[in-house]
Amino acid sequence: MSTDVLSRRARRGAALAAAAAVALAFGLCTLALGAWSSLESQSVNLRFRLRPTEHPSGIVVVGIDDATFSTLRMTWPFPRSIDGEAVSRLRADGAKTIVYDVQFTEPTQPAQDLSLYDAIDRAGGAILATSDSDDGHTDVLGGDANLAAIHSRAARSNLVSDDGVFDRYDYSLDGIPTLAVATAERVLGRPVPRSSFGPSPAWIDYPGPPGTFPTVSFGDLVKGRVDPRLIAGKIVVIGATSATLQDVHPTPTTSGELMSGPEIQAAAIWSALHGNPLRHAPGWVALLSVVLAALLLPLAAVRLRLRAVVALGALGAIAYAIVCWRAFDAGTILDLTYPLATWAAGLVATLAACAIAGDIERHLIAVHARVLEGTVRERDKQLSDTELEIVRRLAHAAESRDADTGDHIERIGFLSERLGLAAGMSRARARMLGHAAVMHDVGKIGIPDAVLLKPARLSPEEWDVMRTHTTAGAEILAGSDRPIIQMAEVIARTHHERWDGSGYPAGLKGEDIPLVGRVCSICDVFDALLSPRPYKEAWTVDEALAEIERGRGSHFDPQLVDVFLALIPDLLHVYADQAPAEATIVDLDAAAAAAAELTSAARAADESVEAA
Repeated sequence: MSTDVLSRRARRGAALAAAAAVALAFGLCTLALGAWSSLESQSVNLRFRLRPTEHPSGIVVVGIDDATFSTLRMTWPFPRSIDGEAVSRLRADGAKTIVYDVQFTEPTQPAQDLSLYDAIDRAGGAILATSDSDDGHTDVLGGDANLAAIHSRAARSNLVSDDGVFDRYDYSLDGIPTLAVATAERVLGRPVPRSSFGPSPAWIDYPGPPGTFPTVSFGDLVKGRVDPRLIAGKIVVIGATSATLQDVHPTPTTSGELMSGPEIQAAAIWSALHGNPLRHAPGWVALLSVVLAALLLPLAAVRLRLRAVVALGALGAIAYAIVCWRAFDAGTILDLTYPLATWAAGLVATLAACAIAGDIERHLIAVHARVLEGTVRERDKQLSDTELEIVRRLAHAAESRDADTGDHIERIGFLSERLGLAAGMSRARARMLGHAAVMHDVGKIGIPDAVLLKPARLSPEEWDVMRTHTTAGAEILAGSDRPIIQMAEVIARTHHERWDGSGYPAGLKGEDIPLVGRVCSICDVFDALLSPRPYKEAWTVDEALAEIERGRGSHFDPQLVDVFLALIPDLLHVYADQAPAEATIVDLDAAAAAAAELTSAARAADESVEAA
């Protein structure tokens, strides 16, 4: 064998050894540092969604849903005698164990509290939720001694979330067992071993997405409309399932649909009863996977041609992903992203080693670089599109509780962008303003339906509640490092401030009001005046323009009003489908004349403006 051949093989072997070392160092460092734990969590969520749904039969959820309020004709919170009636119904229907995911830590009227207390006593006891405790003790229905007297137990309803996704639960908190553990111990008649939790919280082994557990309405239960066969011999979890009660949360089972708190607790109880069958593989398994991923491809490249190594890389990645998927279905969570990233690093390092050894032409490296650059640009665009989609979905979520439609927020975004551009903003900043402005009323998510949906003028007290949507919206958006969310926070907080200082929430005046808030204020009022509301008809364009002119220097920035009035004739096409036939464009003199005629309607206009 010639010296040149030996030299080439030695160089190739040395380059491949270096590739293996680089891939191994990369894999071990990223695994030890948990470099992308959020991405790994998302891969677990994906495995939940790919897993077939099971249909457990031993647990029933009784949901305090939207239908319950109309059935009982009551508002939340209910008198505790109603909860007592529910417990009595469950006892009569033969429920095996009653779990109440509603907190009774504060006393109400003695007669109401005693009604619930006696009902639980007659039912043989229950597991009652609490989210806090004092040195291992609770105040549920008067304290632990009171609960013990009626064969009941308080348990912590807290769950563990990863990036906001509820996926695990603890054995106990502050010496008090969690709801799932306390329920399992009551059903099984023996303690749940701590060993089933391992060194960290146990995974909730969700049998399926929202709606997997049989669910009945709390109102139907109280009214006696539930078939006793659905309840007999079952563990019954009672809790809030209506989104308005704000006990719905993201889970790994779906990407967008939220799951109610009681159904999450039901899944945790199901997991505890079955010994927490879903567990993470021991740490040495992940370590071994990373080591093998780093070494296999460089070793294979010693014997195989480059094309075969690439094919092995692709097939190996697919095979490992399938192994992780099947292992998950069998109850074992294997790390997916760290071995795959190491495998990819090993492949890249092997290709680089072969290139250094002369096996890959230089132009192929350039082609690879161009493809990678295009992929990065596409990923950047996907991330940007995703951010804007989340912005609009959040805005639609707020508007969906009001009488407004999605067209309202789209028009506000369009008008704000055009007005900002005409007022001197750069095109990029005006575009950002258009996207951010759609979230101006996101704080309405927190306004009670009785105020938000009232089909009449609001009382002074109700106006005080309605005005909190500005600060509530700003608090929802606060703390982000994304420029568009930061701008949206400013708009949410300041779009009801007035040029003369009479606005809210801070009473800012003149140019102390941020420009984006002043722009959105004009656009929001104009669109609101042209839109029908429960307490008013839609105004014509002439009337709306006159009202904007009337607010020049008092409600609105006078310079922005001038820009808006000059700009609006080119923008009214967005109202083509809703504007009255007579709502045509008029010149500024006609708008001023219309403003004078509307002076007597100033109070109604102000209320329309505030409602915007």
